[in-house]
Amino acid sequence: MCIFCKIASHEVPSYKIYENDHVLAFLDLSQTSIGHTLVIPKKHFNNILELDDNSAADVFKVVTYLSKKISKNLDVKNLNIINNNGPLAGQTVDHFHIHIIPRYDDDEISFNYPSHKLTEEEFNRLKEKILAN
Repeated sequence: MCIFCKIASHEVPSYKIYENDHVLAFLDLSQTSIGHTLVIPKKHFNNILELDDNSAADVFKVVTYLSKKISKNLDVKNLNIINNNGPLAGQTVDHFHIHIIPRYDDDEISFNYPSHKLTEEEFNRLKEKILAN
């Protein structure tokens, strides 16, 4: 059983901030910024590629709800909503989860992504490839 399943079944303590029959949200122990929250389905899915539609809807309803509460109650206007899917993307726990990361002035958090320039033809080929089958 993974650590998030143990947290969801209350075998391991957490700083729970939300729970219903299908979803649990708790403070991330590493606190990238103050208020960094994880939202998980209680049912185990390794990643978003395994997640079913109902569980996705349940999780994202809670992400939206908590994002609004965090923004209001911690007085932040900016948030990162992140899912790291797979080890190359930085996923360290094999249980689907969403990070809600409040952003503060001078928080020193940086997300720098490269920019790939594509031609119109390359965009159209890419679009067709993604939408195939």
